[in-house]
Amino acid sequence: MNGVFDISGKRALVTGASSGLGEHFAQTLARAGAHVLVAARRVERLQSLVERIRENGGSAQALALDVCCADSVARAVQIASEPGLDIVVNNAGVSVARPVLEQTEEDWDVVLETNLKGSWRVASESARWMVKQGRPGSIVNIASILGERVAGGVVPYAVSKAGVLHMTRALALEFARYDIRVNALAPGYVSTELNADFLASESGKRLMSRIPQRRFADPQDLDGALLLLVSQAGRAITGTTLAVDGGHLISSL
Repeated sequence: MNGVFDISGKRALVTGASSGLGEHFAQTLARAGAHVLVAARRVERLQSLVERIRENGGSAQALALDVCCADSVARAVQIASEPGLDIVVNNAGVSVARPVLEQTEEDWDVVLETNLKGSWRVASESARWMVKQGRPGSIVNIASILGERVAGGVVPYAVSKAGVLHMTRALALEFARYDIRVNALAPGYVSTELNADFLASESGKRLMSRIPQRRFADPQDLDGALLLLVSQAGRAITGTTLAVDGGHLISSL
């Protein structure tokens, strides 16, 4: 890949890379030339991803990382940063889907600890190393359109993603002086193996009818936005949220 979107020679850390969008983001960055450190709690689940990336001519390695554990984050980011870290994709996240009157404090704690505090841990620890090394960087926090609008049954998730959006702006303000950019990527409903059955159901079809483009996004629809935010093409972009949702956020109420 040539031009301002080229990230050849860069080192990128992707959290929550063992499945779903994290797995896809890792492959996208590898195709664009980055050495990708794929991170998740269970390293064994990452090995097949590393092998696929290498078979396709990319460069990758697996790291054990639990974003809910400060020591785990510190160890993983240190390993990623010792030769230098340029890109962080803060993707690890969880959700609990049930009516709020049926939710527990444990539901709230697990979601907020992972999605919001976990993202803060990874972003702040990564930035600490970038500053120490005098190295510019790009941090992309994976948010959601549910950080801007709400849906039933996902209160902790929506609150956590709203927090991620504001955290992104706050970190961008503090890190700008170090040439570290912080942005958020907010996907709408993206078709993956995990949600394919639901999206094909009658409920999924009703949901699709409320999206102006009348379709769900595919993972590759996020590639352009991701590469913009991590490459020189986006060097003047920081503190922003880029929604990739087929116009869902602007649909009429």
